[in-house]
Amino acid sequence: MLKKLIKLFFPEICSGCSEILLENETSICVACRHHLPLTNHLLDIENEGFKRFYGRIPVAHSSAMLYYHKKGIVQQLIHNLKYKNHQEIGTLLGNWYAEDLKANLTLKDVDYIVPVPLHKKRLKERGYNQVTTFSKAISSGLGKKYDPFILIRKEYAATQSKKNLANRNSVSENTFGIQFSEIHHDKHFLLVDDVLTTGATLEACGKALLQIPGSKISIVTMAMSQS
Repeated sequence: MLKKLIKLFFPEICSGCSEILLENETSICVACRHHLPLTNHLLDIENEGFKRFYGRIPVAHSSAMLYYHKKGIVQQLIHNLKYKNHQEIGTLLGNWYAEDLKANLTLKDVDYIVPVPLHKKRLKERGYNQVTTFSKAISSGLGKKYDPFILIRKEYAATQSKKNLANRNSVSENTFGIQFSEIHHDKHFLLVDDVLTTGATLEACGKALLQIPGSKISIVTMAMSQS
């Protein structure tokens, strides 16, 4: 009864369109789910997300779940996740995408799920890493270890969303560091981030992880901007 009263006076709204959710809807209404722009990257091994890293870093796999367009549903979802603490969005998308990723043979030998980290100062400011719930849901869905500590962001800088496209390409290779032991040797790391734009951040993360002897990397993101 109390729960129904709370919903009556404080109804849950869709994180995509801000309409009131129906009783059987969670985080995103059925209409928004239907209109989410899926990339279908998993149908093509050499998809556009994979090609974005050509000549930069060797990746075993790269895919994004959704396309990111300015003023679109996906931008609204990620904004609510990143800046309004709607972490349930990450869980919802992660559970959804994990079901599709299970069928990908390249990811069968993944050992660790590694989220792109925030600098400790940024983490303190925001209170959470926006890719945590998405990463944990994928970790759970694939039955792989979740490790948010192996990769470290050493440099504090303005968020990528506030940079123009040219400056997004200038992520320093010293931005990220790693802390690992022999148990991490010869392992396959699945890097997880929110939006793939130029790929500069993920490239820097990948280069850090590739310092581990015998390591291999793959990449998965919630969304990808179209060039």
